[in-house]
Amino acid sequence: MEKRDYAAAVAALNTLQSNFSIVDAIRKSGKGMNKQAIPEMIEWCRRIGYQPSDFDRLKPIHIAGTKGKGSTSAFISSILAQYLPKNHANAKLSKIGLYTSPHLRFVRERIQINNEPISEESFAKYFFQVWDRLEASARESDAPVEGPTKPVYFRYLTLMALHAYLEEGVDTAVIECGIGGEYDSTNILIKPTVTAVTCLGIDHVAMLGSTLPEIAWHKAGVFKPGSLAFTARQKEEAIDVLKDRAEEKRVSLHVVGIHPSLSNNEVKLGLSAEFQKVNASVAIAVAAAHLRTLGDMSVPDPTTTPNIPLPAEFIRGLEQVHWPGRCEVRREKNVAWHIDGGHTLESIEVTGRWFAEQITAASNATGPGKATSPLILIFNQQTRDANALARALYNALQTGVSSGNEAPFTHAIFTTNQTFSAGYKPDLVSINTNQKDVDALAVQKALAQTWSEIDPTAHVSVLKTIEEAISEARRIAGTWAKDAGGSDAEVMVLITGSLHLVGGALEVLETENAV
Repeated sequence: MEKRDYAAAVAALNTLQSNFSIVDAIRKSGKGMNKQAIPEMIEWCRRIGYQPSDFDRLKPIHIAGTKGKGSTSAFISSILAQYLPKNHANAKLSKIGLYTSPHLRFVRERIQINNEPISEESFAKYFFQVWDRLEASARESDAPVEGPTKPVYFRYLTLMALHAYLEEGVDTAVIECGIGGEYDSTNILIKPTVTAVTCLGIDHVAMLGSTLPEIAWHKAGVFKPGSLAFTARQKEEAIDVLKDRAEEKRVSLHVVGIHPSLSNNEVKLGLSAEFQKVNASVAIAVAAAHLRTLGDMSVPDPTTTPNIPLPAEFIRGLEQVHWPGRCEVRREKNVAWHIDGGHTLESIEVTGRWFAEQITAASNATGPGKATSPLILIFNQQTRDANALARALYNALQTGVSSGNEAPFTHAIFTTNQTFSAGYKPDLVSINTNQKDVDALAVQKALAQTWSEIDPTAHVSVLKTIEEAISEARRIAGTWAKDAGGSDAEVMVLITGSLHLVGGALEVLETENAV
């Protein structure tokens, strides 16, 4: 009998990825996301034995946005976890689901219960239950099945997550949209208790449009009659569309500013960057509104009190949140790894400002008289305009770190998303990039040329794998510490760009630590 373990599930799942030629054709066609997406998703649900109303039992919270939707979802889940029986005498919750994307190291990270990824055994079990139901549906159909017998990668994982949460008895599920909102596969949810839109920016242009109003229209698709709706503060052209869409859907939309307890640093967030205060503020409002729908009236009403007094449970949740690869700092001998995904122009600028804060803090702590240490960049973005992102990062750092005439990095290393010299870990395989470009290091060579033009003083290198890039950063740090800095000296390294790069870097660091 064929193996049905986690490795087999991941291998089968990877066959559902759209290859580069398909993704590129969609991108170039400009056809965008279409109205058939939700009917198609409902049909996939039917084939595995569900209708959308079945997911009402999960009391879902639905989060859309361009920037910060994953972090906001993590903050919400962390706050709600303080109301589980182990933390709260009068618990209204027993199991909290958290569905996010993309994953960093393991695909099962996307499907969490009580802030822990489901086990390999559970992932395999639920994966093949859905697989078998789809196979059976295709066999039993009276009419010939036209088209594929299984949905594409993200749709499959969405089906599987909802199935797993129902099977596990989850009583609240925090669901992050994949792309957009209106036509996203998660938007089969009919009765979310609360919906929210985080900060908006320009991304996924081929699917959502090239302007903020177009993108806002898609994101507001998560608003549902009978549900509460919140949004972070937006540019006027975006907020106008969100308000119009809320009115169209008979929803009261509440705009959330930064909570005073965050702006004055009374609460120290588990995610340290300044911009996370926006995400945490939205999470406070969403979590409070959701708990009240569950009957916990001890929590203040965020729709009538914009800046609610924070219960102790909320403070704990905000401080204890764990969200790897986002504004994360890891330390080892002579190296401080600063890790944050920055895959759009806006997000890479935010990453740049965060790293500038870190450099300033380190400089203040070190004091005058110390040798200036190298600053190292490890960067890749395989599928978007990588050169524009690199320039945006440079400008944000130069503005934030110096008077405007100092180079932000002494070394810039450009790599592919390939994890190890031996290849990719199965969880990290992606076939929707141009393999010829990857093999030829085409993007990396272009980035190196761009960076050399921006900053002729930097030492620029191109390496094939993340493993090699990390080894090179360690070599630079070790040499500098030996020659100038002393044994306790620390070199700051920024790893940013693609979340695939971030995930691969975490995999390399974790794997080496485990050896």
